[in-house]
Amino acid sequence: MATTALPHAAAATPTPQRMRALVYERYGPPDVLRLATVALPTAGRREVLVEVGAASVHPGDSFVMTGRPRLVRLAFGLRRPRRRTPGMDLAGVVRAVGADVTSVRVGDRVFGWTTAGALAEFATVRDDHLAPIPAGVPVDVAAAVPTSGMTALQALRDVAQLQSGQTVLITGASGGVGSFAVQIAKALGGEVAGVCSGRNVEFVRQLGADHVIDYETTDVTRGSTRFDVILDSVEAQPLAAMRRILTSRGTLIPNSGRGGAWIGPLGRIVRARLLSAFTRQRLRPFTSLGRRGDLLVLAEMLASGEITPLVDRRYALADAADALRQVATGHTRGKVVVTP
Repeated sequence: MATTALPHAAAATPTPQRMRALVYERYGPPDVLRLATVALPTAGRREVLVEVGAASVHPGDSFVMTGRPRLVRLAFGLRRPRRRTPGMDLAGVVRAVGADVTSVRVGDRVFGWTTAGALAEFATVRDDHLAPIPAGVPVDVAAAVPTSGMTALQALRDVAQLQSGQTVLITGASGGVGSFAVQIAKALGGEVAGVCSGRNVEFVRQLGADHVIDYETTDVTRGSTRFDVILDSVEAQPLAAMRRILTSRGTLIPNSGRGGAWIGPLGRIVRARLLSAFTRQRLRPFTSLGRRGDLLVLAEMLASGEITPLVDRRYALADAADALRQVATGHTRGKVVVTP
């Protein structure tokens, strides 16, 4: 379907017909990825063509690339990936819009998520998967926000229903989701304790955590402090151990995404749900959802300074495989970004 340029599109930079993109034809480690020149995608009626200024990667991108757990293949292709370009989160400039798009215009700076692959020079994105980048926010910083920011926001605001004055424990507090969770929990009025490695203690303190626990020297599950909310983005401790430091009516949100080779975290999710039926404690594994309304909330928090994403490392598109390798280790500080 041909795209429609809005009135001030005539002054826009001419769009090429081909682009560079990271592609893969089979599931596997980052070695399956290669940089290729491919045809420029065309936006559909409700889609936008975005020139990608930056894309960020997160553990979910690694799960999709490797096809592990195998459960993900039900959505992305049983024998080989249906989507040839990895990556979801991006930020950039709108270069063309579909015939039915009214929410954005050519030339707008936007950030959001795509199902068409973000690790490329251009990507097509549904118009309701985008929000404006606030003035003064760099494009690589905006690209770091969508999936990790929405996960932290939905976990604390919607699942835990965090109230001002409640105590919050966040494991993996220096990571992608954790670094957003510390800031969002503070914005919601929580008293925040963050768990991280010794080298990240000062970083987590700068994020706004009231208390920082170095897991290399202290086992938080053996302490006497009880928390109203626990967002466990690491799941290094058994469920029973985490429940010991949860208040009698507190909420525990396991959210590492890790698990067995076939069904991933599904087994743990089912066990937690069943156990929750027999205790006053709320055990709430969840899957975050992409919602434009939440992107707009995060944009407001970016503009106000309530959240400030940290970009740990930046990779060129040709080195994006290394970015995915880093994220797969589970030991990133903040976010990892790729720039075309």
